[in-house]
Amino acid sequence: MNKKVEWGLLVGRVVLGVIMLAHGIQKAGAMDNTIAMFDKIGQPAWLAYITVLIEGVGGLFLILGMFVVPSAILLGLTMAGAIVMAKLPMGLIGGFEFPLSLLALSLILAATGSRKLALSEVITKSRSS
Repeated sequence: MNKKVEWGLLVGRVVLGVIMLAHGIQKAGAMDNTIAMFDKIGQPAWLAYITVLIEGVGGLFLILGMFVVPSAILLGLTMAGAIVMAKLPMGLIGGFEFPLSLLALSLILAATGSRKLALSEVITKSRSS
């Protein structure tokens, strides 16, 4: 892939990873509030735990450059869920604009991956040597 594109994907991967990891940590640190929020939108408690896991681990994987495509797919699904279940009635501005941006970034990474400075590339190269 073009070097400029790879650098752009790296920036997107790390930014999405940091944001999602921070949201996962925030939700995990106040799990009772997270469960209450999920209950308020009619979702079961187990889905809150799954969301925390996907956001936290998926975000970390993106930062490290491991399992980029599956992590981006799962994070995209959580953003689609956030939009449909919670943010859509609020409208675009002040509602679903932020999760929509994260969904778009997730879709880009799911479609392309991101190999620049990725731990998975280091592991793959060391195995083939």
